[in-house]
Amino acid sequence: MRDEQDALDLSADWADISQGLRKDLGQQLHSQWIKPIQLGGFCKETGTLDLHLPTEFSANWVADRFSDRLSLAWKIARPDIRNVRISVQPGRRAPQGLRFGSGDGRGRGGEAVPAAQPGDALGMSAAELGGLGPNGLGMASIGLDPSLTFTTFVSGSANVLASNAAQRMAATETPQFAPLYLKAATGQGKTHLLHAIGHAYLQAHPRARIFYCSAERFMVEFVQALRQNQTIEFKTRLRGFDLLLVDDIQFIIGKASAQEELLYTIDALLAEGKRLVFAADRAPQALDGVEQRLLSRLSMGLVADIQPADIDLRRTILEHRLQRFSPTHVPADVVEFLARTINRNVRELVGGLNKLIAYAQLTGQAVSLQLAEEQLTDILSANRRRITIDEIQRTVCQFYRVDRTEMSSKRRARAVVRPRQVAMYLAKVLTPRSYPEIGRKFGGRDHSTVIHAVRLIEDLRTRDADMDGDVRSLLRQLES
Repeated sequence: MRDEQDALDLSADWADISQGLRKDLGQQLHSQWIKPIQLGGFCKETGTLDLHLPTEFSANWVADRFSDRLSLAWKIARPDIRNVRISVQPGRRAPQGLRFGSGDGRGRGGEAVPAAQPGDALGMSAAELGGLGPNGLGMASIGLDPSLTFTTFVSGSANVLASNAAQRMAATETPQFAPLYLKAATGQGKTHLLHAIGHAYLQAHPRARIFYCSAERFMVEFVQALRQNQTIEFKTRLRGFDLLLVDDIQFIIGKASAQEELLYTIDALLAEGKRLVFAADRAPQALDGVEQRLLSRLSMGLVADIQPADIDLRRTILEHRLQRFSPTHVPADVVEFLARTINRNVRELVGGLNKLIAYAQLTGQAVSLQLAEEQLTDILSANRRRITIDEIQRTVCQFYRVDRTEMSSKRRARAVVRPRQVAMYLAKVLTPRSYPEIGRKFGGRDHSTVIHAVRLIEDLRTRDADMDGDVRSLLRQLES
């Protein structure tokens, strides 16, 4: 009876935790990664709770990205849970193309296991990876996202150096620089390139051994190896990889022992001609608390910057993404609106498009500018620079060389009306103000007058190249 009650309590706690994660992560991420989790056993002696997922890939993905969040949530819910272990559901077969065991084609129990075949999606020699337990090194080595490839990466002037360098790092010929260091702010594509390098390298070298992890995960693995007196095994396996991909290297700051181990690993791999790629949100020289020797190793190859995507690249990314959503129609003015407004990072841009299309498909509504403004309020408000209507009026008056008072006057001369209409249009595009609010800022005009102005300028932009050029020039001035 007691065991049954414990199981019921765990299930109730998991329902609460899962619900909280759904609110934090959103419905899509929750449904894909958290919802499939099944409760395993709980060892009271060690305080370890097992969580199971149906496939090796999903277990690796959840362990890499959500293990800390899951551990914290469980520790808050139940103080007796000290560790959370994420693994494949018992009884599930390992996927074809991966070999677990000693490397001789036989599993740990001596049973025959399929060998990796050239061309397998993750055809690395997993036998040598072994694994240091359920969350060991071997599991982290296959955590590549199949959607993050060079094919799905959109290049432009902001990221062309990093993109070309990444492709060179994955090519069959030996790269001229090592290691490669990708530097970019959050959401600009550095993690995408790391995964793309891994996929392309495996395609070119089907038997290659690669290891992808975050710097934080690297430290966790290293500390576990120290506690279990398995540092020799850790070092041997780590230095046996052909390609090492380490994300968010800034989080290794201040960990002296982990820094030292990473330093020795870099030296050992470079000496053997292996390939190393690091990614961080800042340049090596800006990493605080990093040992000078490690900093010099990170800087010795190529440091490739990924700049924030400009308006042209943002448009291209949206158009590229829209190819996946056929036959859903997204009007050109919506694409332009998203590209101009969501400018902080590419991840938010793509996420905003995904949310908009998902909402339209699930509700049966057509995608429109109004729908975008209604459903993407949080994203849009976070990205918009606080441009005021006064600023818009001042800029338009300077551009067309009209007096500022004409914005509120009753004059109907074409030389005055057209700049006023452009200013109303820009006020609607660049500010969250409603039509009535905009009308009040233009001499108390009715909201229907503003609507007419906005639609007129939208139409003129499609038919009159000069008008479109004027508006583009004003947008650049106001957004700069």
